Amino acid sequence: MSYQRSLILPGARHSIPILLWLALGAAVGAAVGAAVPAGARAQVSLDPLPPGLVAAETERVVEIVDGDTLVLAGGRQVRLVGIQAPKLPLGRPGFKAWPLAAEAKAALAELTLGREVTLAYGGRRIDRHGRALAHLIEGSGTWVQGELLARGLARVYSFADNRALIPEMLARERAARAARRGIWRWRFYAVRGAEEAAQHLGGFELVEGRVIEVAVVRKRVYLNFGVDWRSDFTITIAPRTRRLFEAEGIDPSAYEGRMVRVRGWVKSYNGPLIEATHPEQIEVLEE
Repeated sequence: MSYQRSLILPGARHSIPILLWLALGAAVGAAVGAAVPAGARAQVSLDPLPPGLVAAETERVVEIVDGDTLVLAGGRQVRLVGIQAPKLPLGRPGFKAWPLAAEAKAALAELTLGREVTLAYGGRRIDRHGRALAHLIEGSGTWVQGELLARGLARVYSFADNRALIPEMLARERAARAARRGIWRWRFYAVRGAEEAAQHLGGFELVEGRVIEVAVVRKRVYLNFGVDWRSDFTITIAPRTRRLFEAEGIDPSAYEGRMVRVRGWVKSYNGPLIEATHPEQIEVLEE
């Protein structure tokens, strides 16, 4: 059985220009899905800058920390918002490098080291570690997040307070995964079935399955993927987050019976669970 991937998006959220831009971006993402040789530029561009982003300072990159973090000439660290590259130990005792972590760091160095980059913000600007949270645009116009996703060297990793360009990033991730590029050749990063989720507690995972039932308990929504909610995989939506879904025109009860993909950290609470904090975490897989 095959599924057509789509993202639930509220009809009134974006103006016509941004909808057009996203449609064009999805087409670009599909084109980028063709094989990209190692070290090659796919030239994923943000020119002109789309709505939702505000360009700020431009600085030279002097150091690469890992596949999604770098240091500017002024000493400030930048965390590439919206993506998660394979992780390096970075001095953490007992932590083993994830597959392709070195390759992701090398790709970020190739794209940015010694170059001028412009920081563009679409939400919260500073994280709890004091790092800038920004989309990066290299001097030639290349969108660094989009390029890493297109090469299969990162996954979409979004937050409720930083939602700019998530659909565009998801399109590039899907194209790379369909082409089995980069991390998508590794079981370590595979999309898990809902029945597998319990084997991956504590990890950031993409999980797919059919929502068997939607339940609301004390205003909290539970999307249950099995008949036993005490042990089967569940997505939960907190009351405050439910209001965000509804403001976007999304009724969580509409997920019942649908095949969906969710991304997030798998926790243990009456079985494996992912908490959805914003609508873009949940993709509908149309049959």
